[in-house]
Amino acid sequence: MTRTRGGVFSCGSLLCPPSRHLFLHPSIPPSLHRILSLLLWKTFTFDKQTFHHPSSHHTARHVVFSGDRMITLLTVISVVLLASVPRSESIVIYTGWERHALVGSDVRLSCSFFSWHWTSEDVTFSWSYRPDGAKDSISIFHYTGGAPYVDNKGPFRDRLEFVGNPARRDGSILLKNLDFGDNGTFTCDAKNPPDIVGRSSSVRLLVFEKVPVQAGVITGAIIGVVLGLLVLVVAIYYLMRFLVARRVFSLSVSKKKGKGKEGSQQKQIF
Repeated sequence: MTRTRGGVFSCGSLLCPPSRHLFLHPSIPPSLHRILSLLLWKTFTFDKQTFHHPSSHHTARHVVFSGDRMITLLTVISVVLLASVPRSESIVIYTGWERHALVGSDVRLSCSFFSWHWTSEDVTFSWSYRPDGAKDSISIFHYTGGAPYVDNKGPFRDRLEFVGNPARRDGSILLKNLDFGDNGTFTCDAKNPPDIVGRSSSVRLLVFEKVPVQAGVITGAIIGVVLGLLVLVVAIYYLMRFLVARRVFSLSVSKKKGKGKEGSQQKQIF
């Protein structure tokens, strides 16, 4: 297939068979490869125009791309792009950013994930813990084969409980009876075969004797006070306008009454 004058494609023979080189991405199965090639070929139509090469008198049938079949071509391209997405790297793991808790209280550390595939029976969750000031992390929990396993040598061996629901992609854990020594970073990793590649997510735990007021609360309070002052100013403004208008109306009514009394007195004199 070659390009001729006017942007028209032509073939040396009457039919140009679908080429197996149209789609070369290795992730496309051979069966889908053949179907896509046929669909793309269907988007071309043949006309009976004759093209005379300057050096010969051979006749070639032109292949004209139909504008009304653009949707078909776009569909084929979309299928190819979707088929070429590396689905084995699409798992995304979510945890909180930071959690605050009181000494002696319990805290729930949430972990969930997004995957292109249905939740597998072989879904796994893993939690590790790195204390503040430490360089290395230690494993504290695993969920695999449908059963939870708590590390029997870690600092949370008697204080960790699995409270997640793997069927709903929830791998949350509950830490009990917190102490100041529990401050640190907790990292969650999840796998949903065949989605096994993804970046783990971490949440930092801060244990206090009294939970400090967070910056968001202070910011919200300031915004609330400012909005309240604005509402108060607007209310005072409209109240003053109402009082002024009422005063003006009262003065105008009193003036009219005064003029009416003077007119009646003048009539009585005459």
